This record gives sequence, C-alpha cells and structure tokens, in this order.
Amino acid sequence: MSSLLTNEYFKDYYHNPTPVEVGTMIAILEIGALFSSFIAGRVGDIVGRRRTIRYGSFIFVVGGLVQATSVNIVNLSLGRLIAGIAIGFLTTIIPCYQSEISPPDDRGFYACLEFTGNIIGYASSIWVDYGFSFLDNDFSWRSPLYVQVVIGSMLFIGSFLIVETPRWLLDHNHDIEGMIVISDLYADGDVEDDDAIAEYRNIKESVLIARVEGGERSYQYLFTKYTKRLSVACFSQMFAQMNGINMVSYYAPMIFESAGWVGRQAILMTGINSIIYIFSTIPPWYLVDSWGRKPLLLSGSVLMGVPLLTIACSLFLNNTYTPGVVVGSVIVFNAAFGYSWGPIPWLMSEVFPNSVRSKGAAMSTATNWLFNFIVGEMTPILLDTITWRTYLIPATSCVLSFFAVGFLFPETKGLALEDMGSVFDDNSSIFSYHSTPSTGYGATESNSNARRASVISSENYQDSLHQTAASLARNPSSMRPDYDGIITGAATLSPVPPLKPIKSDASVHSVDAIIPSISSNIPQEIEPPTFDEVFKYKLNEME
Repeated sequence: MSSLLTNEYFKDYYHNPTPVEVGTMIAILEIGALFSSFIAGRVGDIVGRRRTIRYGSFIFVVGGLVQATSVNIVNLSLGRLIAGIAIGFLTTIIPCYQSEISPPDDRGFYACLEFTGNIIGYASSIWVDYGFSFLDNDFSWRSPLYVQVVIGSMLFIGSFLIVETPRWLLDHNHDIEGMIVISDLYADGDVEDDDAIAEYRNIKESVLIARVEGGERSYQYLFTKYTKRLSVACFSQMFAQMNGINMVSYYAPMIFESAGWVGRQAILMTGINSIIYIFSTIPPWYLVDSWGRKPLLLSGSVLMGVPLLTIACSLFLNNTYTPGVVVGSVIVFNAAFGYSWGPIPWLMSEVFPNSVRSKGAAMSTATNWLFNFIVGEMTPILLDTITWRTYLIPATSCVLSFFAVGFLFPETKGLALEDMGSVFDDNSSIFSYHSTPSTGYGATESNSNARRASVISSENYQDSLHQTAASLARNPSSMRPDYDGIITGAATLSPVPPLKPIKSDASVHSVDAIIPSISSNIPQEIEPPTFDEVFKYKLNEME
C-alpha cells in the first residue's frame, strides 16, 4: 500500500483521502491482526500449526480480492481488515512453526532466513508498484492488489505440502506421526537414527512432565507462571514497532516526497532502499547463533537511533542537502532494523514452553499489531502537524530499547526449546530426566554448554545400551562398548562380541537383555514407536 498512496490515479479514484482516512485505512489491518492473533493461539493448539497456516492464507486471499475490487475507501478498508485477520493468524503461528521444526543450534538461522523472505516480499511489492505505475489508468494501482492474491494462493497450496510440527503431534498423542516427522527432519527418514530417537525422547519427556505438573494452557497460567518469558517476548515486539520501522515502511514515499523526491521518483527511492533492506537481513544468518540475540538488538538500537536524529535535523534545516541526507538516513535505518530488530523479535516465541507456546506467540504478536496500529494511525497525522519532530519519538524509543535489552533480556542462543527454563527463574521441573540447576538469570556460554553437554552425555549413555545389529553395523567403532564401572561394585563385563547384521533390527535382542537393570532406567513412556509400528502405519497410509 505504501507506494500506492502517492499514485495519482489512486488518489483521484478515492477523492484525495485525508490523512485521517489514509491512517485508518492503513492501520485497520493491524486491528484485524490484533484480535485474530488471540484466536490463532487457540486454533493453533486445537487443529495444529499447518492447518492454521492454511486457514490464514485462505482468509488473506479473500481480503485481497475485496481490496482489488473495492469501489470506495470504506470498501478498501474492509478488505484490509479481512487481510489483517489473516495476517494475525499467520504472524502468530508461523514463528511457532519455524521454531518447533528447527534444531537448537540453527534455530536462529532459520528464523532470520524466514525474515529475509519476508523482506523480499516487501521489496517485491515496491517494485511491482513501481512497474505498474507506468500504466495510465486505474490498473496502475489495482494490479498490485491482485498480485497479493496470487501470492496468498501459493501459500495456501504450500500448506498442503509442509509437515506438521513434531511437538504438536507428540503433545496430541500422535506418536507415530511425530516420530516419522522427526526422522524426516533430522535423520533423512531413518526412524532408528540415534539423533532422531534422542530428539523424540526429549520432546515427549517435556510433554509428559507438563502433564504431571498440571500445566495448563490458559492465558492466566501463561501470565502467572511465565511472566518473565512473556515480558521478554512482548517488549521485543513493542520496541520493534516503536523504534519506527513502520513509520518508514508504510510512509516511505511520503517521507521522500517531503524531502523533495516527487511522484514516481519517491517510489524509485523506496525500491532502492528495499534492495539494501534485503541485503541487511543476511548477516544475522551467521551472527544470531554465534554472536547471540542480545548483541544484535543492542547494536541495532544504536544504529537505528542515529539515522532518526539525522532525519529530524535535516528536515529542520531544509537545505539543498536534505533530499540526499534523508534518503541515506532511511537506508541506514532500514539496514540496521533488517539485521537486528527485524528478525529477532519473531524468534522470541522460542522462550515459551510447548504447552503455551502458541498462546505466548499470540500475546507477543498481538503486542506487535497493537503498536503497529498506533504507529500506522498516528504517523500521517504527526507528519502533517509536528513534521520533523515526529522522528524524535522513535529515536527516544531506540534509547529505551537499548537499556531494556541490556537489563531484562537473557541470551538464548544454542538452547533447546525444552531447556529454556535454564535461563529463566521458572526452570525445568525436578521430575525432568535432563534437568540441571540454573546458575542465574541469563544464559552464559559456560552454563549453556554444560547443560547441553550433560544432556548429550546422558543420551549417549542410554543410546549405547540400545544399539541393535543394524546400528552397530553402521557405526563399527561402537561394536565393542565398554561397560566397566557402570554399576558400582559389579564385576567388569567382558566386551560384547560384534553382532552380525540380519534382515530386521526388530528381531534382534538389544543389550537390555544383558543388563536389564540398567535399561529399565529409561521410562517406557518416552520410548519412540518401534520400526514395525512405523512400518505398519506407513503401509496403512499407502493403502
């Protein structure tokens, strides 16, 4: 919509809408997204992440058609309201989906990659607007609105191809399907892979612990039990908006026009800015899981605040350098946002436990859209009344966000979703097979690595007792496990002779037969389905 606001045919068709009408038409999308994000959390828990994405994309297509065929500003606003309802569903569930299918060490990378796709969509919309602006009729602004219908339809079709998340499946007792998805995501479909089995046990254990502790799925439980996690997620989304990104994204052509770039030139400058915006989203791919979340947010606050002050001063002086300074400052501002406050807040759904993750994501997303609405509604009015002083508001927010991140936000890089309790004071249950005491509020390299090392060593220990003929054949170095000293006071066991591979692992007696007292330490409730169970399920599906 941003580039259509300066389209002469658009303004003529809608009888030169006032700043209030423009602000309401733009911001009403956020109202729809705000309310639907609460519903999306509940829908995501009931029908699953994949179906919620499907429903959201379908509603978006309907909203896009209403916009593209609108006959007045009210009609257009209604279409944006419907599209906003869809976007509330999508922006709530997709970050949950992303975090639940990603491995811990690369979760930040995949979330940032998703954000890059988001910005490619934004940049594409600017250039689509620019290309159609050469048409000398109403299709110069209607055609881009039809293009979004095509994109929404592609997402709808794609929802039939993606998998459901393993955490939702195991939480709803679809254990076989969950194991199949885990093996597809982490082990190229091998349901007997050690990593896949360990991941299954970890997720299933977390689900069962939540049930034993009586963990609820209500918003009240979320507010009382996970207050700090919720505050981190919501503050990140609030500052992402108050730091001024949508002031620039929604109204960039209007900002460039106020600086001296007129008509199609303003759209061209916005398009150039969007290309640099895309490139700025690439560094977090490599920094978010190595450097961490906090350093990116802290540096982003500084690098966004300075250009905003520069824009305000340049517009105040209003000299021959103003057009160039404003364009340069907007480009630096967008680039700083793209590598920091753009992707990281959407990654913060990772801090919530599985039982309330979709509701936590709904709350943080609702916060995003609430402040998104405030920014979208007030920006044209403020630009019209207090002009250059408008930019001092987000500049102040950048300063506040710097201190909020520094004092309130823990570091979560490299942590498994089930281990987030180690950096918050609501850490894992005493019932947890993997739990270790938290050493403080905020992750450090030492306690994070120590915790993960204890988990890995525990899993490897148990896995060494469950090696079958096929797995031993795949890993010859493990054919002679050493059990010396496992049981205090027990005689040293002689090495286990190599086992000959046979047709199926299902017919092989595991090492449990040799040391039953040790294997019984693993709760059967978290054991994954057997190969035979998975095979029969897939056979039934094929039939």
